[in-house]
Amino acid sequence: MKGLDAVQTITHTVDESLPLQAQGVVLRRGRSATILRGVSLSVPAGAVVGLVGRNGAGKTSLIECLVGLSVPQEGRCSLLGEDALALSDEAKGRLGYVAQQPDLFDWLTADGHFRRFQEAYPNWDTNRAMVLAQRLGLPLYTVARSLSGGDQQKLSVVLALAHDPDVLILDEPVSSLDPITRRDFMRSLFERRWSTQGQRTVLISSHLLSDLERVVSHVAFMREGRIQLMDEWDALTEHLRLLELPAGDGALPARAVHRRRVGGMERVVFDTRVADAPPASGRALTLDELFLELNDEGSA
Repeated sequence: MKGLDAVQTITHTVDESLPLQAQGVVLRRGRSATILRGVSLSVPAGAVVGLVGRNGAGKTSLIECLVGLSVPQEGRCSLLGEDALALSDEAKGRLGYVAQQPDLFDWLTADGHFRRFQEAYPNWDTNRAMVLAQRLGLPLYTVARSLSGGDQQKLSVVLALAHDPDVLILDEPVSSLDPITRRDFMRSLFERRWSTQGQRTVLISSHLLSDLERVVSHVAFMREGRIQLMDEWDALTEHLRLLELPAGDGALPARAVHRRRVGGMERVVFDTRVADAPPASGRALTLDELFLELNDEGSA
């Protein structure tokens, strides 16, 4: 058994008090293209969730539903306890969002963006914006259309963080940044200035899995418009194991999370909490390795 038929989904109970949720979301484009296929996702308060999957898996579409930019044909999304399609100004003021393609005012400098955002966000902190801009190496007095792709991303990140949001949603925010700037950006995710709301809740989509692995509390794997697997990263590290055996070996664990054949070998990912396998068998996986196992069908 391969692919989605072999995937075990770990779900969380739907709770209206959670800061970020999708419930049975179906999204179609046109008459025949189904982008999201009944996606349910519940993000606990204070969690840092890495949303990972191949190009076309549906990550950006899910994020757009979560922030109210796309209207699903079925299901619903909620953010900070409100319907994502009808967010109040108060909820919008507690949200920071970075789109995959920076959405900026082409004619404004970074400094000009700061002045405009100060009018829109009650908690906007220009000093905080300046500190972040300096840390990330963002030019302050160049109009947005003349900035490089990386600098446009930096500006988008600063605009999302300077009002100290309680929920931060980021779609590939660091793909154009160098390693040092990415490190400084990751540090900025967890800095809170004056909020009494507790830890910030973060959902971040990225292909840079080694960066995510250092900061996430949870990981949600997407494939073909579905959630393949979601759980706390510590739990996945502790309980998921990769076992490689000759194809046809009767020792393969039952109820595997995923399996694929590579040449004459069978590679099996199983969960020691539920699979019928010796506790000491197999080895732990990095996030990169787990992503590969869940998304590469191998060959017969």
